[in-house]
Amino acid sequence: MPSIRLLSPRLANQIAAGEVVERPASVVKELVENALDAGASRVDVEVEQGGVKLIRVRDDGNGIQEDDLPLALSRHATSKIASLDDLEAVASLGFRGEALASISSVSRLTLTSRTASQEAASRVEVEGREMDARISPAAHPVGTTLEVRDLFFNTPARRKFLRTEKTEFNHVEECVRRQALSRFDVGFTLRHNQRVVQSLRPAEAAIDRERRIGALCGQQFIDNAVVIDAEATGLRLWGWVALPTFSRSQADLQYFFVNGRVIRDRLVAHAVRQAYRDVLYNNRHPAFVLYLEVDPATVDVNVHPTKHEVRFRDGRLVHDFIFRTLHKALADVRPDDHLRGAVAQSFGRESAGQAQEAGVATGASWSGQPSVPDSGHPGTSVTGYGGQSQPQQEWHANDQMAFYQSLNAGGGSEGQRPMPVTSSGVDAPVPTPPVDSDQEPPLGYAIAQLHGIYILAQGRAGLIVVDMHAAHERITYERMKRALVEQDLTSQPLLVPLSLAVSQKEAALTESHGEELQKLGLQLERIGPETLAVRQVPALLRGADTEQLVRDVLADLIEHGQSDRVEAVTHELLGTMACHGSVRANRQLTIPEMNSLLRDMEATERSGQCNHGRPTWTLVTMSELDKLFLRGR
Repeated sequence: MPSIRLLSPRLANQIAAGEVVERPASVVKELVENALDAGASRVDVEVEQGGVKLIRVRDDGNGIQEDDLPLALSRHATSKIASLDDLEAVASLGFRGEALASISSVSRLTLTSRTASQEAASRVEVEGREMDARISPAAHPVGTTLEVRDLFFNTPARRKFLRTEKTEFNHVEECVRRQALSRFDVGFTLRHNQRVVQSLRPAEAAIDRERRIGALCGQQFIDNAVVIDAEATGLRLWGWVALPTFSRSQADLQYFFVNGRVIRDRLVAHAVRQAYRDVLYNNRHPAFVLYLEVDPATVDVNVHPTKHEVRFRDGRLVHDFIFRTLHKALADVRPDDHLRGAVAQSFGRESAGQAQEAGVATGASWSGQPSVPDSGHPGTSVTGYGGQSQPQQEWHANDQMAFYQSLNAGGGSEGQRPMPVTSSGVDAPVPTPPVDSDQEPPLGYAIAQLHGIYILAQGRAGLIVVDMHAAHERITYERMKRALVEQDLTSQPLLVPLSLAVSQKEAALTESHGEELQKLGLQLERIGPETLAVRQVPALLRGADTEQLVRDVLADLIEHGQSDRVEAVTHELLGTMACHGSVRANRQLTIPEMNSLLRDMEATERSGQCNHGRPTWTLVTMSELDKLFLRGR
């Protein structure tokens, strides 16, 4: 073996550059973060050839003193921390002091800066050499400009790993998008090959923030998003989460910030997936822009070279808070929230006033309190189809009771089509719903049934089409879940205990989490160093694969410190039961029965999707119908 020796400064910087500088977007990230840490209110980013030829980042921050310019390009030199106490409560985006040194070792870097106390600016240049910085006077306003030219010019092997110009610029654009989402108080400009790609003004007001979100994430996202703002135990979570109907095929619209720092965290991802579990179709992904504010001392940001990951001191508390907040927010979404997004998309963004004229709410928010439309409350008076006013509570209860009694009695068998009749025995005419009623519920009033499958309802926004089986399935499912919570999860002893071979870590876990496993309906006993005996399982899951269930629960406990596996499997079983117990196709419903189902949907959590994530209803607005028939042309 060769003798041990110190690495040269140049080689050490280039090795560090392998961690910090992966591609041009990595350089943009580091430079923009430095600009934000310097107190900039405006950041301009300009790149050429995807960032390979040129990256220029200019800000109007505090600037750097002339004497500190050479030191700024040294390894582990920073003004952001000075002691271990500072490191344990980092409030800045950067803190290691190695970004500029690493970047300058693989490029031609020029740093020009001026502070408010200086009469003139200074410039320092480095070209991938051993820190032979050259300082010269320059003309520059207060702030800093960093130019990075010919990235990887002296490391051709690294340059070969870069992708096409378009791909590299897409990464740069994504990087700027994340920084613009993290700081609404800062203006951003992005240029590529002398063409302005993005120009964002500071967004302090709520409406300006929504405009920035719409510009960066798409207007459809903001039209279909629920605003969240909740606080608990020193934590605050706020931002926007998309309705389940606005899902993605990829996880490409998910932004999560902790104290202004964009992160990718498995704990956060698990909490979000858990909140969306029974409202997303198949393998779709939710969309969100969320901000978590915590005490900096309770989060460790020094766990990854690129600072994309963090570690929470109490990860379980954070996980539960995120899950509960999102779960409650999605549960409180009602049809009028869905209608808001549908109408806004139909009319365009200038439709806020038009949507209000159509009788649809133009804003959805959740701040820790449930939001139920007034029209869904019992006791509200609505106009009956006969022309007289009747109390909705009495009408709703009677119709609902008759509806579900007929279902339970088997009146909904295939092929049966009972039609509403009058007292004289002849077919009753289809009633017309009231017009311009201030008390009209979000889903309007039923007017007909199509092929025994869909309910057609008229609302002020247009035509509402409801899949009656999917809607009834969600209603039944939510009632079964509530009943299960009220009755608790009962256990059933196994006639012959099941023996499982596990690792010593998993076996020890059953002893330390015995009470938690018991609450899940599982009784596990350690009968050997690497052997478990399963003695009790949840009564509802007696036919499930017990071995796989136990192994999944133990894996969740190791990964996340908790497990919702039993709840997930239980809910899956309840969903199957609800599916088989719901009204089937070709079940002819009367008008009161259809209206009863619509009112139940308005009062039921997550009624916009069935248990499998399929939509339960859709809206065809009047403007869309007018386009179909060329009206107004």
